[in-house]
Amino acid sequence: MDDKHILARARRGELDAFEELVRRYEKRVYVIALRSSGNPEDAADITQEVFLRAWRSIENFRGDSGFSTWLFRITMNICVDHARHRQTQPQTTTLTTEDDEERPIHDTAPTPEEQLDNKELGRELAAALAEISEEHRRIVLLRDVSGMSYSEIAEILEISEGTVKSRLARARIALRRILLQRGNILPLAPSNHEKGGETHE
Repeated sequence: MDDKHILARARRGELDAFEELVRRYEKRVYVIALRSSGNPEDAADITQEVFLRAWRSIENFRGDSGFSTWLFRITMNICVDHARHRQTQPQTTTLTTEDDEERPIHDTAPTPEEQLDNKELGRELAAALAEISEEHRRIVLLRDVSGMSYSEIAEILEISEGTVKSRLARARIALRRILLQRGNILPLAPSNHEKGGETHE
């Protein structure tokens, strides 16, 4: 059954229908929250808040956009609110997801030094995300973390695709600059393809 039919049931107050929507989107919301907060516990709290807010507002959802667009817009808003409250606090956790843990294990295990380097990079990435602007953080989370298309991001943020590409390029440059200042290198320089978008903010 597609989202539209499940959503219609959920808007009538059918909790089991809404729970099905949660099952479909919970993991993607959690991954965005984890990358944004850098903390599994905070990510779980953000995810819970996203669906709680969605449930409370679902009767007022007009359907001008798809349910996923509406849900990820809520996710972005809550992630930004959370980042505002924690912007001055250092990140102490690595950026991992369930997908990362489920990837095939290489024959050669990382050395303790390599493990330490990965943890340090995770902390630096989380700290760097907290330092860039809200609009740039949203773009990185939607594109590089959630893997959404330019058109999907444009709909969620209500901007043009050209602006998405331009803003993403600037966001990646900002992240790279921050990490370079911290003594790290982030391989997120904009590609030639992404440089071809519009130049407005």
